[in-house]
Amino acid sequence: MREKILAAIDKNSKLSAQDLAIMLGSTEEEVKAEIKQLEDEHIICGYPTLINWDKVKCERVTALIEVKVTPQRGLGFDKVAERIYQFDEVQSVYLMSGGFDLTVIIEGKTMKEVAIFVSAKLAPMEGVQSTATHFVLKKYKEHGLPLEQEKLDERMLISP
Repeated sequence: MREKILAAIDKNSKLSAQDLAIMLGSTEEEVKAEIKQLEDEHIICGYPTLINWDKVKCERVTALIEVKVTPQRGLGFDKVAERIYQFDEVQSVYLMSGGFDLTVIIEGKTMKEVAIFVSAKLAPMEGVQSTATHFVLKKYKEHGLPLEQEKLDERMLISP
């Protein structure tokens, strides 16, 4: 039941315990208890809302930053990643395989604000060897959900 609850609320966190119980053939109390346990175990860490910010009159820039790091003895990359994710601008931090160590995703109001974050806060940080910043130009799909629904032409086709 645990995986089914997680899969369902991963796509729609607004599902009620009653709806989940019906979907899973369980009781509302069992679903509530399982969700509480998932929260207590920090398997469910929050309930974010997916917003298409392009449709809101709010200036927002998203950047993906590749970071090469010197791991700390006995702590690996964890301590550097923890220091990085403490910044308010940081949305996500991932340990990567390949040509760099961490991917840091940040949001700012302008490209200049992002550049200042990288040059003043991230790049000078102890353990950071280098950074490469990539700006997101448009988001099509996030968290497994498309941000724009394809608009179907519902007009009737009239042929001569």
